[in-house]
Amino acid sequence: MEFTIITLEAIGTLLIAWAALRVHHRVLNEHKISSRVFRVMRIEQRLGVVGMPLVFLGYILNVLN
Repeated sequence: MEFTIITLEAIGTLLIAWAALRVHHRVLNEHKISSRVFRVMRIEQRLGVVGMPLVFLGYILNVLN
């Protein structure tokens, strides 16, 4: 049962991250925001891209433990 809980949590977290990155991507492509907001969203997008593999790595380590 614990494996199922860990798996569902990881999938949910990755789906939320993916959805947030898609929104950032759409907004950044429209360029209808100030340069300051644009810069911050770029940073957030990069952090999200780095964070997703870390969530997956944490899942793998948790399952193997």
